[in-house]
Amino acid sequence: MPQPLQVLQSELRTELDRILNYWSQNTLDFDHGGFWGRIDHRNKIVSNAPKGIILNTRILWSFSAASNHLKTNEYQFICDRAHEYLKDHFKDSIHSGVFWELDYTGNPINTRKQIYAQAFAIYALSEYYILSKNEEAKQWAIQLFEIIEKVAKDPLNGGYLEAFREDWSPIEDMRLSTKDMNASKTMNTHLHILEAYTRLSDIYENDQLKSSLKELVFLFQERFLTVENHYDLFFDTNWNLLSSVVSYGHDIETAWLVIEAVKRLKNNALLKEVQDTAIRVANTFLQEAIDDDMGVINEKNTKTGHVDQDRHWWPQMEAIVGLGYVYDVTNNAKYIETALSIWKFAKKHLIDHENGEWHFRVDKNGAPYTQEDKVSMWKAPYHTTRACISLSAENPFG
Repeated sequence: MPQPLQVLQSELRTELDRILNYWSQNTLDFDHGGFWGRIDHRNKIVSNAPKGIILNTRILWSFSAASNHLKTNEYQFICDRAHEYLKDHFKDSIHSGVFWELDYTGNPINTRKQIYAQAFAIYALSEYYILSKNEEAKQWAIQLFEIIEKVAKDPLNGGYLEAFREDWSPIEDMRLSTKDMNASKTMNTHLHILEAYTRLSDIYENDQLKSSLKELVFLFQERFLTVENHYDLFFDTNWNLLSSVVSYGHDIETAWLVIEAVKRLKNNALLKEVQDTAIRVANTFLQEAIDDDMGVINEKNTKTGHVDQDRHWWPQMEAIVGLGYVYDVTNNAKYIETALSIWKFAKKHLIDHENGEWHFRVDKNGAPYTQEDKVSMWKAPYHTTRACISLSAENPFG
């Protein structure tokens, strides 16, 4: 009987093709350029929907990363299309950086500068450069890195501020989405700066970049990580904690992304430290985050005791990767066996076998929320393709 890792590798390789086919066949906007901003649960295109930077950078990253992984030029035209659309419409040629949102014709309608978005642009452009060797893309990624370091980095308290106005002046409402707290520093944004800097370091040898990446790792070890083996989410400028919510998907995602960052730093002692952290986080995750049906629940509030038992699509895939990394460190079969069980749950309940792609979320009984979209600002191929690529690689877990 095939081992759990072999089953995952084989089936996720097939799933990668399925996801790429859905996005390449359904999301290209030939009427207005780029990609549709929204497609509903039943694949109906909402043609006048705004186009968000997160969706578009994640499309560029996903197809570039898949092309690099598969060593194929089949999706080169989508990668080039995504890069050109970012450059022609999302790039702020006056103040630098990328806008948050465009209307359906490609005109900016929300020009705020979220650092989360700048980070995803760095991540996508770095991956695209590896594929295309487009020097302009690389230089743009470096420019965005320099802006983040100059404008968003807090020299007094450490870390990075969340958001700015179009001209990089301070802004009161820093929220990433309506669901988030208005906090000046968030774990989520720091996580994706970390991820972006990790990939940028593969194409750009720079002392400041290495130093900042190391600082980010220490922030996750010393500031975000709790004694309960979770990662705190929302803070003010002075690092006063503002939230009591635990996000299980972010917990397990962070565990493996920090490991990847430290591998770029070539620091064996620090690598051992973050691997030990990942084991502790994974053990807590196994105890708290997985229900009897082997689905990953969304979050809990440690103060009120409220538990959100919905199963969103992305934590399932982050769990598979994160548990895979801990299996690689420990060689303990329970981690990869649990990852396989979560994958079986996702196959049964999260993948939409009728309409294609994945449901945004299902309830505790496995019923999908049909009002949620297949494609939107936050519904992109990034988490799923990244997991498929990570697990089906010749050398998974780095």
